[in-house]
Amino acid sequence: LVKSFSRTLDPDQVLCACKYPQKTIKSEPEADIKDIVKDEKDSCLETPEWRAEFNLGRRYQASYNIAPTDITPVVVSAAHFSDAEDQKCARVVMPMMWGMIPFWHKGDYKRHGLTTNNCRLEHLMDSKLYRGPFKRGQRCVVVCEGFYEWQTAGPAKKPSEREAYLVYVPQHGDAKIYDKSTWSPADVKLLRMAGLFDVWEDENGDKIYSYSIITFQSSKIMSWMHYRMPAILETEEQTNNWLDFKRVSDSEALSALRPATSLQWHRVTKLVNNSRNKSEECNKPMELAAKPAKPPMNKTMMAWLNVRKKREEQIKAEQSDPSDEEEQDTQAGTKRRTSSDGSPPIDSPAKRPRFRDFKRGTLDSDSGEVKS
Repeated sequence: LVKSFSRTLDPDQVLCACKYPQKTIKSEPEADIKDIVKDEKDSCLETPEWRAEFNLGRRYQASYNIAPTDITPVVVSAAHFSDAEDQKCARVVMPMMWGMIPFWHKGDYKRHGLTTNNCRLEHLMDSKLYRGPFKRGQRCVVVCEGFYEWQTAGPAKKPSEREAYLVYVPQHGDAKIYDKSTWSPADVKLLRMAGLFDVWEDENGDKIYSYSIITFQSSKIMSWMHYRMPAILETEEQTNNWLDFKRVSDSEALSALRPATSLQWHRVTKLVNNSRNKSEECNKPMELAAKPAKPPMNKTMMAWLNVRKKREEQIKAEQSDPSDEEEQDTQAGTKRRTSSDGSPPIDSPAKRPRFRDFKRGTLDSDSGEVKS
């Protein structure tokens, strides 16, 4: 169950990381078979086109913590937008919103009330939402450095107490996916997840593209962490078969979706629990991530504490070292009394105010001066 992932590349870097082998189409006119698609030997890699859509004014922003309803680039077949022969095997990168908007929804596109960031493969053909896009060949590939997963297998824990992990594909050499200084967009191995996309129109006719990530029951490689996992496309053949809706049938495309065999992961801090945290500390291993700084105290609360501290220090000083003025006041307020046997009068000090009464009056005045 994918709830968030890391995508820190700018559009130009995304295109560089999404290059693909050039392909040619050889038709067999005498044979009643499909066109044969072959990779060109020793050919340069093709760079996909960046197709910028209006998407109701929403734009893609790179982030270490992508969440549902964010705009992210996804890969689709160029044949969705052109019937030209040279576009049948070409790819396009498009920014789309994560979380498919139901085609029947009216009004604010964010208020349809459904959780659509993931699409269960088992119910895909029975779903009112996903069956149509799949039948129309609206298949896409979601690329990222890795996705975050929370361990739900094992003893039950509160959501806030679950360990979070970044899951990604193994990298070449000494490259570390969480450290961009160790790799470049040209040689990084992005994680590719199969998805479906659709187009939604508002009452003004403006369009927004949105997608869902396909998931199925976890295999042994991830079952210890979570009972669901995304459909990860590990090979170029899998990716091409999923995108090529013109020549690859629905059943053949579904056969390309199988559990991943090679994944890596490391535990991350709980910063990823809040989608508003977008810092580079999100995808770092827990032992390397900087400890989060304590949030600054509210200015009003700080002022109130300072005033109260000064008042308490003043009271304490007056108790331990009374001033001369207080001594004079004490002497002036003494009362004289005469004993019953006619002995000389004895000085009787006037009743002094108690400290608790004085402190109560001070706190009452504080509440009138400082607003909390």
